[in-house]
Amino acid sequence: MNTLIICNPDAGSVDDAAALLDRLSRVDSAIVKRTSAPGEATMLAHEAVHDGYDMVVAAGGDGTLNEVINGIAEHTEKIKVGLVPLGTGNDFARMLALPDSIDGCIDVLNAGCVRQIDLVRVTSDQIRYFVNVSAGGFSGTVGEKLTAEIKKSWGPLAYLRCAAEALPELRAYRTQIVFDDTSVLELDLYNAIIANGRYVAGGTPVAPEAAIDDGLLDVVLVPEAPAGNIAVVVAQIMLGKHLASETIVFRRAAKVSIHSTPGMWFNVDGELVGNDPAVFEVIPRALQFVVPNNT
Repeated sequence: MNTLIICNPDAGSVDDAAALLDRLSRVDSAIVKRTSAPGEATMLAHEAVHDGYDMVVAAGGDGTLNEVINGIAEHTEKIKVGLVPLGTGNDFARMLALPDSIDGCIDVLNAGCVRQIDLVRVTSDQIRYFVNVSAGGFSGTVGEKLTAEIKKSWGPLAYLRCAAEALPELRAYRTQIVFDDTSVLELDLYNAIIANGRYVAGGTPVAPEAAIDDGLLDVVLVPEAPAGNIAVVVAQIMLGKHLASETIVFRRAAKVSIHSTPGMWFNVDGELVGNDPAVFEVIPRALQFVVPNNT
């Protein structure tokens, strides 16, 4: 298999870039290219499709994976995707049950077991694709504060640090949500979470029942509520026990449209992309993802 590895040497868990590149050379028939600027992984992945590679591997964090996904999203039938998680959160790697070690992930890539998983397209002020989670409202405010420097220095605690900083800016958004072009909800929301995967912020199970190959999005909405109720919900989310809460609104749909006043900023797999109106649509089992053979 002809493989391109797109490596972000500045990813959160990378201490020795030279040693990392040496270890990645264990991947069969692989060429490694390093990124040095935002957006470069998308460009390299797009080129990999047109250069005839069989597989492209994101060696980096969730942001690097998202860039790679966006580089191949229009040509998913032509190329497989792999992942060596090197970030601070590695939430999608957790969803795939990838090994904790780099060498273990390399063994997975060399084995070449493929699972078809859902891809999500979001259309707002631009078109973007993702595989894990998008969130708007309060999460978007947190995403604005979550810089690469904070991720690097705070590691898995970076999200909580920025959430605490953003709390004084907590506000409700008058929001209309349309599910599958039929069912309509109008709510005052603090947060809207559109999930394909289960985890965010280094393992928080924000959508604990989500499946990445069911053709559906798990939608978790946090309506405006008294501060005490929200504090309880936050604790429940940390434990993955929030879907049964009377404060939470939970739905599933293949297509979700969101429009709010004021407009929500959304992040996609941790990367801030733009504000609403936004339309989320599942492309069922579009990605050929290399995974452990027991998943």
